[in-house]
Amino acid sequence: MRMGKSGGGTGHLGGELQWRLFDGSVCWRQGTSYFRGIALAVLFLCQAFHAFASDAASYLQSGDAALSSGDYTIAIKQYSKFIELDPAAPLGFTKRSAVYLQQRKYREALVDLDRALSVDSTFFQGYLNRGRLLRQMCRFKEAEKDFDKVLELKPGHSHGTKDLKQSVHAAALLEKATALFDAEDFDQAAEALENVLDISSECAQARLLRAKLALKKKDFSDAVAEAGRVLKLDDGDLDALLVRGNAYFYLADHDVALRHYQSGLRLDPEHGELKKQYFKLKLLLRKTKAAEEALEKNKLRTAVEAYYAALEVVPDHDLHNIKLNMGLCKALVKLGRGKDAVTRCSLVVGMDSASVEALQQRAEARLLVEDWEGAVADFKAAIEQNPQDHDLREGLHRAEHALKLSKRKDWYKILGLTNTASAAEIKRAYKKLALQWHPDKNQDNKEEAENKFREVAEAYEVLGNEEKRERYDRGEDMEEQQMGGGHGYNPFNGGGQTFSFQFEGGFPGGGFHF
Repeated sequence: MRMGKSGGGTGHLGGELQWRLFDGSVCWRQGTSYFRGIALAVLFLCQAFHAFASDAASYLQSGDAALSSGDYTIAIKQYSKFIELDPAAPLGFTKRSAVYLQQRKYREALVDLDRALSVDSTFFQGYLNRGRLLRQMCRFKEAEKDFDKVLELKPGHSHGTKDLKQSVHAAALLEKATALFDAEDFDQAAEALENVLDISSECAQARLLRAKLALKKKDFSDAVAEAGRVLKLDDGDLDALLVRGNAYFYLADHDVALRHYQSGLRLDPEHGELKKQYFKLKLLLRKTKAAEEALEKNKLRTAVEAYYAALEVVPDHDLHNIKLNMGLCKALVKLGRGKDAVTRCSLVVGMDSASVEALQQRAEARLLVEDWEGAVADFKAAIEQNPQDHDLREGLHRAEHALKLSKRKDWYKILGLTNTASAAEIKRAYKKLALQWHPDKNQDNKEEAENKFREVAEAYEVLGNEEKRERYDRGEDMEEQQMGGGHGYNPFNGGGQTFSFQFEGGFPGGGFHF
C-alpha cells in the first residue's frame, strides 16, 4: 500500500521514496544510494517483525485449538509462548487464565488476570473475568470493586450489573448461613449455603461450613468430600485439615485422620484444636490396644476395665465403639456377667443387626440370664447369616433344650428344695406339704388345695424315685412320660389314675387313703 512519494524513477531501490505496509509493518525505500544501507536495515526489521507477528499469531491459534480439544497442557504452553513474545499484551494472560479456570487452578488464573490488568488498566474484559472469579472464590468485596470498574468503563452494562447484584446477594447469604449455623439451626443453614454455592460454586468458606454441617449430622463421607474441595483450593487450610481429619476419625479411618492432623500441626504446631484431636486419637488407640491385648491373654477383668476406659475417651465415636463394645461383650460373657454382656452386645446389634459375632455373643449372654427365648432367637438370626457354622447350631440346640426345660414343672421348686437335696430332705418336704395342702384340711379353699396337693404328689413321684430323679436331672421330659400319653396325673379318684398313700403313723386318730 503506497503511503507517500518523492523523487524520480520507479522499479528499484534508487529512484523513489515509498512507504509500504507489510502485514501491519511500515517499510520505506529511499532513491539515493545514501539511504540504501538504511533501507536494507529497515527492510530486515520489517521482515523480522513480520516473522514475529506470524509466530505470535500461530501461538494463539495453536493455544485456541488445544483448548477447544481439551488439551490444557498444550494450550498453556502455547499461550505462555505468546506471552514471552509480547508480555505487554493482556490477551495472552486472559487466554491462559481461561485454561487455568478449566483446570480449577484458581490462584494461577487470578495471577494471570492481575497481570493482564497491570499491563492495561482499561481492559474491560479483564475486570469482568476477574470479578466473576473473585465472586466464585467468595472474595465478594474485591469482586464488587471489579464490577464497579466494569460499569465505570461501560455504564449500564447488563452483565456487569447482573454480576454485581449476584455478588452482593451471595455475600448476604453467606453471612446468613454463618449466623444460622452458630444458632444451631442446621437445616436453614444448609439451605442458605446451597443458595450461596449456586452463585459461588468454589466458595471455600461455604464449602467448609457445609463440611462442618455434615459433621454435625454425622454425614462423614460428605464432610470428607466438602473439606477436600477446600483443600484443593488451598492445601494449607488448617480448618479444612481439622474438619476432614475429624470426618476420617469418625469413619474409623484413623491412620488417614492422623495424617491430616499431622499435616496441620506441621504448619502450625500450636494449633489448639488440631493438637487436642491428635492426642485424643492417640489416647484412644493406646487404650484400645491395651484392652485387646488383655482379652487375648484372657486377663478378663483387666480387659473389662480397659474397654470401659477406652469407651470414655470418645463416647460418641459410634463406629469405633462398636468394636470396643464387641470386645467388652465377649469379656463379660466369659466372666459370666450375663446382664452386662447383654447390654453391650445389644449396642453392637443395634448398630449392625447382621453381625454374626454380636448375635452369637448376645445369645450366650442371654443363656446366662436365663432368657431362653431370646437366646434361641439370636442363634437363629446368626444362623440365617451363616448357615454352615457348627458352633451356632450347637448353641441353638443348647438354647432350645434350655427353653424346653424351662417350660416343664420344677419339681424341686414345688417342694421348696434345690437340686442338691438329699432323699431324706425330699421325703420330709413332701410329707410337710402334703399335710399342709390336704383337701380335708382346706375346706375353705378346696380347689386350690387340691391343685397344690396334686403338684406335691407329682413332685414326689419323680424325685422320690432315684431312677426317675436321675432322668429328670439329665433334662428328660419326665412330665410327658408320667402323663401316660396325655391322660393326666391325678392323685384323687376321678376317672384317672388312682393314687394312694398313707403317712406312717397316720393323722391323729388314724391313717387316711385316697
